[in-house]
Amino acid sequence: MTTLLKHSLFQTLRELKGNPRVTVLTEIMFGIPYNLFSPFFSVYMLALGVTDQGIGTIASLGLALQIFSALLSGAMVDKFGRRLSLFITDLVSWSVPCLIWAVAQDVRFFIAAAVMNGLYRIAHTAWTCLIVEDAEERHLVHIWTWITIFGVCSSFFTPLGGWFVAHFGLVPAMRGLFVFGCFMITAKAVVLYLYSHETVRGRQRIAETRHRSLFSLMGEYRSVFGQILHSRPTLAALSLMVITNIYATVHGSFWGVLFTTKLGFAESEISIYVMLRSIIVTLCFFLLGPRLTNLLHFRLPLWVGFSAYFASQALLVFMPSHVVPLLVTSVVLEGVASALVNPMIESLLAVAMESHERARISAMVYVTLIVLTTPFGWIAGQLSAIDRSLPFALNMSLFVIGAGLVWLIGRRQSFLSPRSE
Repeated sequence: MTTLLKHSLFQTLRELKGNPRVTVLTEIMFGIPYNLFSPFFSVYMLALGVTDQGIGTIASLGLALQIFSALLSGAMVDKFGRRLSLFITDLVSWSVPCLIWAVAQDVRFFIAAAVMNGLYRIAHTAWTCLIVEDAEERHLVHIWTWITIFGVCSSFFTPLGGWFVAHFGLVPAMRGLFVFGCFMITAKAVVLYLYSHETVRGRQRIAETRHRSLFSLMGEYRSVFGQILHSRPTLAALSLMVITNIYATVHGSFWGVLFTTKLGFAESEISIYVMLRSIIVTLCFFLLGPRLTNLLHFRLPLWVGFSAYFASQALLVFMPSHVVPLLVTSVVLEGVASALVNPMIESLLAVAMESHERARISAMVYVTLIVLTTPFGWIAGQLSAIDRSLPFALNMSLFVIGAGLVWLIGRRQSFLSPRSE
């Protein structure tokens, strides 16, 4: 136990203060409800009459609306502050959609909820600024690692969601889980607002934008976009994040569908494999993380991670139904890949974005990310309607591209020094 407490991750957690500390520690209040309902979300939509194409279209609709909210986010977060913007948009983009999902009857309800949930990019920009701007750079990788740890540890509660589904039926159980999600996410927003403070840069931007409209602030995005185009580190991190974001959209929308149809498992069993993935991710953070947190040596963990992702998706594509060992292997490989890839890419992006314009640069980065990701929800829906394994074949091709991008990025020495430009 003493050795574990001396682990670098725990040392970072003890050293965190102010906004980084409260932001990290409250993440589990979002993670628990989200991981209770999200694994069953696509099959819940199927049960209420939404088709494969409908699921893909709603995923793309949500992403398209995120373009608008991401464009608005930088100006809004600068004008109204990181803290207040986060509080309001957490309620609008998560608490309200949870209530809509809880009473959903058909596809119209899911469209309405997607419109509200698409505003969460404002909350994401505000949350990113709140956690990063007052943090020490040496803590960044471990901060993102802890956020991911709390997220995946929240998945340990997913079997409870499976128990509710098995005992009460899919639709009644999901309605109850969405109501619980509304309560917990609202509580998280309130706690974070009360115990956080506006960042130093946030106070500066509030003063600088006090007498300016949101539209005039958004008009400055051309120069900000130019900064992104001339920042090789930002472009490098963004290109890698496009790969993982498309994967997350496809996997999140169609893994449950593949699991219950092509692979032939019961809906309630989804939670078992989600929890297994979370255990693997957590173990990898503690066993592999301390050896792979140097941003100057990002290539090896990303290559290994993309290779593991590729193998996990290949198993889903080619395995026959009801073969538990192959499914377990796929989930384990996915967990290892997630632990290696996600914190590294998030940290590369956080370091690459110049802090003076973090809100607006972050907004434009995510606008670009969403624009490039949006078509793939619809594409995956069309592929799934043909064959439920095809969306995962699409993922395989993405990870081949990702590995190639890591090689290309690694050839340029400037990419290894994110603050050099």
